[in-house]
Amino acid sequence: MTRENPKVEEADESELEVSGHPKTWAAGVPGVYHSMQPALKHMGVGRAGKTLLALNQKDGFDCMSCAWPDPGHRKTFEFCENGAKAVTWEATPVVIGSDFWAEHPVSELRKRSEYWLGMQGRLTEPVYRKAGEDHYRPVSWDEAFRIVADKLKSLPSPDEAAFYTSGRTSNEAAFLYQLFIRAYGTNNLPDCSNMCHESSGWAMGQTIGIGKATVSYDDFGKADLIIIMGQNPGTNHPRMLTALEEAKEAGCSIVAVNPLPEAGLMRYKNPQKVKGIIGRGTDLADQFLQIRIGGDMALLQAVSKRVLDAETANPGTVLDHAFLEEHCEGLEELRAHLANLDDAAVLEATGLRAEEIDELAARYLAADKVIITWAMGVTQQKKGVATIKEIINLLLLRGNIGKPGAGASPIRGHSNVQGDRTMGIWEQMPPAFMDALGKEFNFEPPRTHGYDAVETVRRMADGSIKAFIALGGNFVGAISDTTAAEAAMEKTELSVQISTKLNRSHTVTGAEALILPTLGRSEIDRQETGPQFVSVEDTVCAVHASHGTVEPVAPGLLSEVAIVCRMAEATVGGRTTADWAGFEKDYDLIREHISHVVNGCEDYNRKIRQDGGFILPNGPRDSRTFHTPTGKAILTVNELEHVQRPEGTLILQSMRSHDQFNTTIYGHNDRYRGIKKGREVVFVNPEDLTELGIADGDHVDVRGVYPDNVERVLRNYRVVSYPSARGCAAAYYPEANVLVPLESVAEGSQTPASKAVIVKLEPVG
Repeated sequence: MTRENPKVEEADESELEVSGHPKTWAAGVPGVYHSMQPALKHMGVGRAGKTLLALNQKDGFDCMSCAWPDPGHRKTFEFCENGAKAVTWEATPVVIGSDFWAEHPVSELRKRSEYWLGMQGRLTEPVYRKAGEDHYRPVSWDEAFRIVADKLKSLPSPDEAAFYTSGRTSNEAAFLYQLFIRAYGTNNLPDCSNMCHESSGWAMGQTIGIGKATVSYDDFGKADLIIIMGQNPGTNHPRMLTALEEAKEAGCSIVAVNPLPEAGLMRYKNPQKVKGIIGRGTDLADQFLQIRIGGDMALLQAVSKRVLDAETANPGTVLDHAFLEEHCEGLEELRAHLANLDDAAVLEATGLRAEEIDELAARYLAADKVIITWAMGVTQQKKGVATIKEIINLLLLRGNIGKPGAGASPIRGHSNVQGDRTMGIWEQMPPAFMDALGKEFNFEPPRTHGYDAVETVRRMADGSIKAFIALGGNFVGAISDTTAAEAAMEKTELSVQISTKLNRSHTVTGAEALILPTLGRSEIDRQETGPQFVSVEDTVCAVHASHGTVEPVAPGLLSEVAIVCRMAEATVGGRTTADWAGFEKDYDLIREHISHVVNGCEDYNRKIRQDGGFILPNGPRDSRTFHTPTGKAILTVNELEHVQRPEGTLILQSMRSHDQFNTTIYGHNDRYRGIKKGREVVFVNPEDLTELGIADGDHVDVRGVYPDNVERVLRNYRVVSYPSARGCAAAYYPEANVLVPLESVAEGSQTPASKAVIVKLEPVG
């Protein structure tokens, strides 16, 4: 049923439709319809059944659309709408034929949208764009690997190359990739985590000694209170809604903190329950705090101050003194700092009423077990690291780390971004990992820290990085300051993309460019020793196997593991004791080495074959052990700072539509926000529109306001009157990336500050 080159129409933004009000509930029967309709249309009954019924099952494959953990007892239809869309997008039998490259010059492809590019079908053969030419042409695998090896060997220094990793990469491929790169001689390992949860890693690593969630899946069902900050589970990780429903049914309260009223934070209609089909479903948020963008830090400090004040009023009854004395430090410094908190500044920063903050504090004080969970609405702020440190402060005050039903829970978006980091994909891996890696493969890994994603763009721009290789992802589409990033990529001598489908990064390239097609996670991976499986780590440190279930869309496709092995053999073969050819034949050999190098992965091959896999050790969660310099969790003092909004401007955040996953666009509708047939919209509070003299439906240029005087603008966007927080606006990612300067990053983590963009709306015509 393979098909080639479908006719795909670009969106006509003049046909954009806006319904009156955003939805107040998520999923239900429409979720089922919007899952199944594209799957049946694009894959057919047979392939759709084989993929969707295997999605997130113990003997199936891991969903590529988010890192939400799997329950121990799974239902047959344990998949969500966006998971089904992701599988349909990847497992489609539509392929790009050889004639496509002759018909479409790169200059023409560059004018196409992410949607059009992705809908052309699966990549099936290596293609090469020679310097000075405007077309890719098919090449053999051997020629492709020779081109890569020749370029890398010709560079005066290994640090003149950068190697990007996407969160879709398996543990096995990621481990081999970082081994190859370090055998080559550099730590230039930018990855997608640099752009999303790097702030979480920095803040949690510095305060509790680990940058991962301190909860398990089951903890959500045991919590008394769950505080959800800066995330939209209905679109970005819909399976979380089932866990929230279970928590509510067990008596948990839920508080949502977000600038936008999202359907998935309000009510959930579980399509696997009668009440979710013909009834009201389950109300989720007991309290909705519609916070001003950038006000989260002030809110958290205000709640912590109220907790400390309650302890002062009733000594010995509020704080968890035994926990604080045995496991924490910094309490008195925090107490003294928050005693001077300016209440007026808090209200200005948050846009909330004092009574709303009082209510949240009362809920926190009444709960014995509290989970605070967050996503990029928090991490992608200038004060993202400090804000997450304030989350940790609040949890520590009442001992809400290291007991059932309580803890810190950053929710990763990409399916294995956390596993990639565990496997060594980081430009700053600690000495213990590097020592173990060098000992295992008999070489000396480089010790100088490498470049993260933002620094990689800077180094490409100044000519320091001449070769760029990406294992998955869409780097120029995902990174901030689009114009600068694309100009930087074009200065490289060679860019290489290992991909399943076309995206923007295949059209904005170095002087030479390669596209290497790879198997999807849903496809059977046959090697010399038989079908192989890979493994991934979810957002709560659970590691499990992923088995492809459908035939590859075309013969000759290589797996990510095979591509890495052959690229490494051609480039660094003989520099280490790594058996690259053996790794490609049998993935158990890779896992055996992982068990010797990666802490917590001992006896990997046995544990990964256990029912449901295994859980990596987590000191704070498992034993209230904190691997900080003093061995204690650290309550920190953070100076309050909120986003200043000059008169006549708004604070804009970028966000996904419901019809997309990261930079992948599945369609042009955003069902929950009432948008159809387009994406070029900016959401603005109606009172702000009145103040600005702009009407709903007007068209504006959305212009970034920064002192560097560089023009950053989204042109001719349709204004949508929307109940956002006052002074705040929103537009879709990745289009809005053009508004975010490369220098605008979270302090400490260098995560692009995509949730705090100062803009002006300039009427068109």
